[in-house]
Amino acid sequence: MSQVNQSKIYDYVKQHGSILEEYLETLGAFGQLEEGGIIRPVYSPQWLDAQKQVAEWMNEAGLAVRTDGIGNLWGKLEGTEGGKIFASGSHLDTVKGGGKYDGGLGILSALVALRFLKEVYGQPRYSLEVVALCEEEGSRFNKTFLGSRAITGTLPVEELDENVDPAGISIRQAAIECGFDPSQLEAARRSDLDGFIELHIEQGRLLDDAKLEVGIVQAITGTRHLGVTFEGQADHAGTTPMDLRKDALVAAAHAITRIQAIPLQMGRPAVATVGKLSLEPGATNIVPALVHITVDIRHSDQAKKERLISEIELACREAAASQGVTVHIEQHQDRVPAPMTPAIINLLQETADELGITNMPMVSGAGHDSQVMVEQIPTGMIFVPSIAGRSHSRAEYTPLQEILPGVALLAQALYKLAY
Repeated sequence: MSQVNQSKIYDYVKQHGSILEEYLETLGAFGQLEEGGIIRPVYSPQWLDAQKQVAEWMNEAGLAVRTDGIGNLWGKLEGTEGGKIFASGSHLDTVKGGGKYDGGLGILSALVALRFLKEVYGQPRYSLEVVALCEEEGSRFNKTFLGSRAITGTLPVEELDENVDPAGISIRQAAIECGFDPSQLEAARRSDLDGFIELHIEQGRLLDDAKLEVGIVQAITGTRHLGVTFEGQADHAGTTPMDLRKDALVAAAHAITRIQAIPLQMGRPAVATVGKLSLEPGATNIVPALVHITVDIRHSDQAKKERLISEIELACREAAASQGVTVHIEQHQDRVPAPMTPAIINLLQETADELGITNMPMVSGAGHDSQVMVEQIPTGMIFVPSIAGRSHSRAEYTPLQEILPGVALLAQALYKLAY
């Protein structure tokens, strides 16, 4: 491939990329809250309106548009030779009070990339598709990755009826009310995809701090969620000497200090977070008898993740023993790390270097649809910067000039795959 071809699409992205900003502003208005931020849970009226808008843009770009039984939206640029199919996209739903870039940027970047490729080069040899995945965040139902799990055939049909939202509406009922047919769940599975690339904001500050244009994701971190309960003894705060207390809160405090220190000692990308704490009886003049904390533990290397978990569990037991209280540890969730496909990683790295796009290899500390897709489909991820690392917040922001290098990389990678 000539150097002219390698820079042609990048120049076109720079010249015409303002349309992406227009798309982002319009899409970000669906589900906008008065106090700022967005709430767009799957199958909600604002989600359905947003999907209809994306479908309209897909039609305008000359793509063949359809939805599947679970509510994923597809736009296809048909290839001249048939055979291979490559896709790109992200999720349409948001967390409560989230920003307009998380998920939405990945959909719109893929849409713009296909639109520009068609305008510059015409029809591809192999088909390209944009997908607006119906759900990733878990902001309505107590499950995540509905769209990508349907595509990979890993969404059990019983989940459609067993999982309900706070109003008691099941996934199946909500999908039907939006006009989808979840009885066609099996037909939503895509065994014909030869590759998937997801562009996403980093949701951290490493790219912004390093002043680099893109991150090439090597792996998505594995997670373990623990529930830890310390049980001591409720006693009078005035009449119980300090050396005779069984204070569950003091034990928890010692454990929390160690939970912070252990991943710091292990080094990046190890992280652990105590996100919730509750205590009983919760009175000013009573020694706490019961404390419950949640611990979110993450690492991209499975062996190191297991070591991190073991050290944190040991720290909780030692903290309990030091205060004469008991501790009970429950596992609530476990996900193994998801390495991206080496061939796609290499494609993105080589293409970024050819285009002169500054980059670095990265591990994703957040979960993404790509970790589900990679189980069945060759998959890669491109990160663009998040200003100050802000995400899942109305402060989430990436200026257009820091998005376009990622879009150009995505477009050129798809060009190499399909043209």
